[in-house]
Amino acid sequence: MRWRSSGNASPADANRVTGPAAPGAAQAASPADANRRARRAALGAALALPWALAVRSASAGAQQYEPLAAAVRSALAARIADTAPPQRKFDRVDDRVAYVGWLADMSQRLVAQEPEYRTRVDLLRTLDYECTRAGLDRQMILGLIQVESAFRKYAISPAGARGYMQVMPFWTSLIGDGDDRRLFDMRTNLRYGCVILRYYLDAEQGDLYRALGRYNGSLGRPEYPQAILAAWHGRWNYIPRASASE
Repeated sequence: MRWRSSGNASPADANRVTGPAAPGAAQAASPADANRRARRAALGAALALPWALAVRSASAGAQQYEPLAAAVRSALAARIADTAPPQRKFDRVDDRVAYVGWLADMSQRLVAQEPEYRTRVDLLRTLDYECTRAGLDRQMILGLIQVESAFRKYAISPAGARGYMQVMPFWTSLIGDGDDRRLFDMRTNLRYGCVILRYYLDAEQGDLYRALGRYNGSLGRPEYPQAILAAWHGRWNYIPRASASE
């Protein structure tokens, strides 16, 4: 499935440089004119490259709108509105050491998708916080993001799902503040994605296969749950160092 970046005009279109027409169409261009045109062409190519690289395939589906009971809606809204910072606190030194080891390992695995170190660490810290808060496996959510958006922050599916975890905009009106533009914010997107998946898991009494199917809008079909499982136990499989030697 393909996704597109938001907006209609590429950076190359928005920043194309044009100059005055040369006097006399039949006159040959001077060496200075030729150099200027070459520099403009190089600039246009450089501006267009990030736009071209932003278009990647993704296997995003679409959560389906479902009427929610008032109590469920209020509970989900409260989970979304909680503004606690994504910081973990540890009572034991061993737990902190294990967390730092996980953070370093996952950061290295994400280099190809996100070369910027601070962005990687911010994503992983937020993911860890939101998974812990929602009672979800961190490695599963990494696998889900890989399948849904290939770690593209501004991914948009043909159905309109947005961001890392491909959240449908209707959720912002259903349990949020109605501003679907915020789904491109990393922390907001992970908060919605984890809360929604937790809701589906609870609704399906812990049946992960059905919960993933509902999250992707493909309930009853095996392809999506199998893709998440393959990514989870493949690329994102993780055994803590302390446990690896046991």
